[in-house]
Amino acid sequence: MLSHKNLYNALVAVFFLAFLSSCDKDFNTIGGDIIGDDHFDLLAYRDATLTAYNQRVGVVQSNNLDVNPLGVYNNPVFGKTIAHFVTQLEVSSTNINPTYGENIEVESVELIIPYFSTRTDTNDDGESTYELESIYGTALSKMKLDVYENGYFLRDLDPDSNFTQSQKYFTDQKADFDANIVGNRLNDDEAVSQNDEFFFDPAERVVTTVDEDDEENETVTRSAPAMVLQLNKDFFKTKILSSQGKSNMVNNNLFKNYFRGLYFKIDELGASNTLALLNFKQGKITIKYKEDAVSGEETTRVDKVVELNLLGNTVSLQETTNSPAYENALASSNTSTGDPSLYLKGGPGSMTVIDLFTPEELEDLRAKRWLINDANLTFFIENTTMSSAPEPDRVFLYDLNNKRPLVDFFIDITTNATNPKEGKIIHGGSIQKEATEDGRGVFYRIRITNHIANIIRRDSTNVKLGLVVTDDYRQTTNYSRKNALPEDLLKSVSAGAVMSPLGTVLHGSHPSVPDDKKLRLEIFYTKPN
Repeated sequence: MLSHKNLYNALVAVFFLAFLSSCDKDFNTIGGDIIGDDHFDLLAYRDATLTAYNQRVGVVQSNNLDVNPLGVYNNPVFGKTIAHFVTQLEVSSTNINPTYGENIEVESVELIIPYFSTRTDTNDDGESTYELESIYGTALSKMKLDVYENGYFLRDLDPDSNFTQSQKYFTDQKADFDANIVGNRLNDDEAVSQNDEFFFDPAERVVTTVDEDDEENETVTRSAPAMVLQLNKDFFKTKILSSQGKSNMVNNNLFKNYFRGLYFKIDELGASNTLALLNFKQGKITIKYKEDAVSGEETTRVDKVVELNLLGNTVSLQETTNSPAYENALASSNTSTGDPSLYLKGGPGSMTVIDLFTPEELEDLRAKRWLINDANLTFFIENTTMSSAPEPDRVFLYDLNNKRPLVDFFIDITTNATNPKEGKIIHGGSIQKEATEDGRGVFYRIRITNHIANIIRRDSTNVKLGLVVTDDYRQTTNYSRKNALPEDLLKSVSAGAVMSPLGTVLHGSHPSVPDDKKLRLEIFYTKPN
């Protein structure tokens, strides 16, 4: 049964979609039942002056993201990205201020980080097949993965702000962490798939547990794919299961200074070409050990466990090498005429800046006092350029001057319970694809009716608009550019853009772009009586 809130959302969505399907039938799919441009007796204005140009984002703040990239990816359009990751650790609540027995013997230290995946099949024996999600490049491509103790302390607050603002860390700080690696790598298992030939394994995890009292009694546990690394037992015995470790596990603030976390460092291995987005916060380290338990004159061996969670401050470190075509597009950006090709790239990448209307045009539109019934921006994908590159599912349009989403974003309360990332379907921004199997993207459309109405009818400021790719439209927190100058308009981008490793190339507003592919603003209106 729907909750009152979900029922309300659903009714609102049905009402709006019914209206939109009658006003703008080219909204959901290409080749579907609701295709067309019928707006009945509404008048249309399609001659707005638009100027859209490329803007380099460059090095960007990257701490405490919800998901983070790890791996090597050679994007055929944008170039190469090598993504590393650093995280603090926290002692689980059941292991704060521990008590250790005598004669400790570590049996295993296991790090597990779940992958995003979908189960595609389960056979009669209960064995499941999975498909990894949020992974890009060549399946099963190998790379070198080293997991080190991190010696670089990740602060909560910035001392340069007199500890009044959160500390920022940036994508280009790999050298700081390289210089503070402590000791040897911790993932030193003999299985090269855990280190020198690591790959993102889509196989189901199968764990068989044997009953110590009855070796013929086995329990098989099956679970979804994950990164599973066996870590060095001697290191964790000394670091955690010792008097020094115990004294630093009284609380997590003390612990995070004592054990400053893990550094996941990636190196290319031949033609390495796989990058995955991971939610490291779901990861944990499980230390299993035995110790003596004394009861009177009797001593027995007991099994104990300490868990460390991958929580606390994190940093995404990214090394990028732009392709010549991409670099040239950024270097030759034209703010006057606009650019023929708009390059949007997540992380330390790029975005598009859009100017709507000339001053004279806007003055004329305001004088007409039109009632704005609908307005949308359509961005057509450069299919030839993007033919072999993965396409982002969504783009995000926002008020660049005030660093916030548009009013249409806020008033759209539609949600998607199955996939929360696909909400706000009225405001839009999701990729629209060919109605064929494995169809490629054709365009992105964003409804900005209220934004346009406010500009034309309420004399609101005609702000610059920013367009970025996004991994999650809900992540609208602003993340700072490292090298922004005081006079720069672009000082930050949304967290959703920083999280995304993908990019797209769109047809721009330059006069050389064919009219049927050019960036388009459509305004549907009725004249006042």
